[in-house]
Amino acid sequence: MKKNSNSQTKTGQKTKPAKARGPVQQESKEVMAELVAKLSERLEQKPTEEKAAEGKPQRAPAPNRDRLTVGVDLGDQWSNYCILGLEGETLGEGQLRTTREDLAAFFKALAAARVIIEVGTHSAWVREVVVGCGHEVLVANPRLMEGTKRRKRKNDRLDANKLARLGRVDPQSLFPMEHRSTEVRQDLVVLRARDAMVSVRTQLINATRGLVKSMGARLPKCSSPSFPDKVEEALPAEVREALLPLVRLAAAVSDCIQVYDERIEQLGREKYGHSELLRQVKGVGPLTSLAYVLTLEKPDRFAKSRDVGPYLGLAPQQEDSGDSQPQLGISKTGDVMLRRLLVGSAHYILGPFGPDTDLRRYGLRLCDRGGKNAKKRAAVAVARKLAVLLHRLWISGEVYEPLRQDAPTAEAA
Repeated sequence: MKKNSNSQTKTGQKTKPAKARGPVQQESKEVMAELVAKLSERLEQKPTEEKAAEGKPQRAPAPNRDRLTVGVDLGDQWSNYCILGLEGETLGEGQLRTTREDLAAFFKALAAARVIIEVGTHSAWVREVVVGCGHEVLVANPRLMEGTKRRKRKNDRLDANKLARLGRVDPQSLFPMEHRSTEVRQDLVVLRARDAMVSVRTQLINATRGLVKSMGARLPKCSSPSFPDKVEEALPAEVREALLPLVRLAAAVSDCIQVYDERIEQLGREKYGHSELLRQVKGVGPLTSLAYVLTLEKPDRFAKSRDVGPYLGLAPQQEDSGDSQPQLGISKTGDVMLRRLLVGSAHYILGPFGPDTDLRRYGLRLCDRGGKNAKKRAAVAVARKLAVLLHRLWISGEVYEPLRQDAPTAEAA
């Protein structure tokens, strides 16, 4: 005996008749038809957009299915490579020396291909060599790529294979980056060499002071440049012969640093005159302004000035998951030297000799909140705002107004 839709269940309750799904199906069909129409229209517009984009750099690389794909895992002495065919099949794997001659010989004999390498010590000059052989090169950013924590096996051969397959099918997952020009990299070497000399001098001074303390004496306080002159006569007699070479070596390093400072001043004045725009801010000198200009190189690469802070690693990390939103430190990505220089400028702005500016007032308000490491947090926050301000001054060419936020209030008064 058939049961109708209104028959009772075993519990005595009546079952509800099923609702008609006609209107719902009709609405879903209409939505699907609209999506198909929009997709068809988009596909028709694509050839026109491709013609209009000819001659312009392609921001997001497309999958590579009409050329060979080569993944290269660069090493200091040897590099591993993996060549994929048009269908994704592995055509060859092997090793080659990480030298200009071997790389040029290998890629000149290869048909036009897309080559994927990871950013590193050798990636800049390797890219120049491979591009000179007529290939497209993508430089992957491993810090933004998915990590290898879940991989059971990891070696250079598998890394080269992974780079090739990602570069062929999903190049955007590599987070491709662009290297600075050769000229800018050469000028950056001057700043990095000076930074290395400063580190050496600091180690020499700290070692000298520590060894003197171990003998129960102390050296007078002084600045790093004046250390050799003020300390040489203050060395204890029993260790003077042993420590005098360290003091004289610190003096020689200070002379080298002074030569670097003169060269940096000349570069900023003659070659990178726009760095003068950044020196309008008190606390930003020739070194910081030139390091900023050389590190960013092209100010128009940032859509907004606020993007400079995260680029230099001055923005907080983020690992939110559900209701968990932990407060983390800054990411510390990007150029370490420039980030350190910006934080140093921020300490000057917040210090006793810093002028009254919007940046100083902002930092002091953060300090007044108190809490653990309040001053350090304020210095990092001011450094982030300083990075944004310098970018804005660079692209706009405006005259710096230290108290811009108070200007409307003064006019109104």
